Amino acid sequence: MGVFDKFRKRDVSSDTSTTQESTQTTTQEVATDVLLQAILNNETITREQALTIPAVSGAVDLISNMIASMPVKLYKYKQGKVETVEDDTRVKLLNGDTGDTLDAFQLKQALVTDYLMDKGGYCYIRKNKNEVTGLFYVKPIFVQTIPNFKPIFKDYKILVLGENYYKHEFIKLLRNTKDGATGVGLTQEVGTALETAFNTLLCQLNMVKSGGSKKGFLKSQKKLGQEEINVLKRAWNNLFTNNKENVVVLNNGLEFQESSNSAVELQMNESKKTLNDEIYSLFHIYPNDFYRTFKEGIYPIISAFKTALNRELLLEKEKGKMYFDFDVKEILKANPKERAETYKLYKEIGLKTINEMRKEEDMNYIDGLDVINVGLGAVLYDTTNHVYYTPNTDTVTSPNDGVDTGAESKTDSSIKNVLTDKVLDTEFEESGNSSNP
Repeated sequence: MGVFDKFRKRDVSSDTSTTQESTQTTTQEVATDVLLQAILNNETITREQALTIPAVSGAVDLISNMIASMPVKLYKYKQGKVETVEDDTRVKLLNGDTGDTLDAFQLKQALVTDYLMDKGGYCYIRKNKNEVTGLFYVKPIFVQTIPNFKPIFKDYKILVLGENYYKHEFIKLLRNTKDGATGVGLTQEVGTALETAFNTLLCQLNMVKSGGSKKGFLKSQKKLGQEEINVLKRAWNNLFTNNKENVVVLNNGLEFQESSNSAVELQMNESKKTLNDEIYSLFHIYPNDFYRTFKEGIYPIISAFKTALNRELLLEKEKGKMYFDFDVKEILKANPKERAETYKLYKEIGLKTINEMRKEEDMNYIDGLDVINVGLGAVLYDTTNHVYYTPNTDTVTSPNDGVDTGAESKTDSSIKNVLTDKVLDTEFEESGNSSNP
């Protein structure tokens, strides 16, 4: 009996394993539907998956390309004025050759993309003593941070493939960070919304592959042999092949049962439009309002970027005296009409001289155009000679005319010279009276 029991146990175990394999195979076949598979696995959407969504990819490209298009400039305060520092190695690295395989445009584009979609953008600063000699982009996947776990006096080190670095050796562009080491990307913050959009896209692709037909299963009133099942499967697969015209004949006893809805029933177009609007809202993109998009979606990233540059690229003795900033006016050059309207406004309110605006357009300097309109209909201020000119009365006056500043103005000096000349032409008697009648 013991021997037979062993055989029986083997048969039961083999039947159980066969049943498990068939069940697993059936589950795998059912899970070939990518939408169902994503739901069953409860997977978190990745950066790569999110970027396959057209609305997400378009939004990231718009923001990253626009910021990468802006040149970075270095300014310094000198005697109460702001001057542009042209000849500086850091400016050349940020706008041209970084010393890395990525140029400056690609570096800024990659950092902004990582800022939006990953834990942050990281750029290694190569130095020779105090001189910056190179900027090297590092993918976030290779970056790990080691905090000191202190709630107030926070600190951390950076690990890249097991090698330690200090935090000041990296430019860090971080979104919604709480520790200054890592940020929170949109894939983590609003992963559910992006996952819904991604699964909707997969569902649409799956419907296209199936020719837009509904999914379902066949019911048979009698048991079919394996050969018959295989033949039916091949015929059914051929039916949903888009490049062929096939017909499946259901014999007596076979019935098709629907198991899914069509794209029309699911209202895929309506849901797709809603998801696109939600994605644009996440990135603060307004298709019909560029300036609102710039104000809410782009400028905050520019502010975060220039703050990171000022913190890591400036020496301690330079902070407070110099600063990096993005030249946002380069965006306006893409639209000549808007650019002309902006210059017109600058001229009307006296914000810039014509020569200053010509310089921004890379045009030559013209003598006599260093004037600012200060209102009153027609009053011009000469920034070179520091005098006002009123064309209506053809008069030139100094800003100090009529004001007791303790110093003589040009007009006061002219009046004094005229009076002096008159006095010299007059002879006085000893009594102090004029001898002239």
